[in-house]
Amino acid sequence: MNERPEQRKDPQRRDPVDAIIDQWGTVRPELDTRAMEVFGRVSRLARAMGDRLEHTYGRFGISRGEFDVLATLRRSGEPYTLSPRRLSETLMLTTGGMTGRLDKLERAGLLRRSPDPHDRRGLQVTLTEEGLRLIDEAAVAGLTVQTEALSGLDEKQAGQLAGLLRELLAGTEGAAGR
Repeated sequence: MNERPEQRKDPQRRDPVDAIIDQWGTVRPELDTRAMEVFGRVSRLARAMGDRLEHTYGRFGISRGEFDVLATLRRSGEPYTLSPRRLSETLMLTTGGMTGRLDKLERAGLLRRSPDPHDRRGLQVTLTEEGLRLIDEAAVAGLTVQTEALSGLDEKQAGQLAGLLRELLAGTEGAAGR
């Protein structure tokens, strides 16, 4: 069986990924399932936190995707203006996907589009005062949810986890280009 010593120590700490690993251990005991343990949990964690954040941002009348647009503008610094193309590149969205988000956010009065004074063919997207107020509140609410999720870890553990995930992400993104 592919059971790890840490699983035997504390049966109360088992999760659904442990059950999946146990099943693989029964039918294919020769498989090394360590990667499945990591990525299975990362995937479940991303889904669970995504759902929590979607709910949190929904209280502000925006989706996670719309939050991302507003947050990108906010992080750009004053005057909180970027081109639609730059937003699309930053958020890795198609221009069509970006247009839909911008349309909704503009209708809600959270941003405005205007001609780019440096490019006759271009547009600028700028946060409105209401958009700035909303994104500042939504960012705090989202960080609160994320901080609460980390409450089971001490500061050192959270730092170690962040560092390990940074390394894993760098290796994974680097492998994708091969």
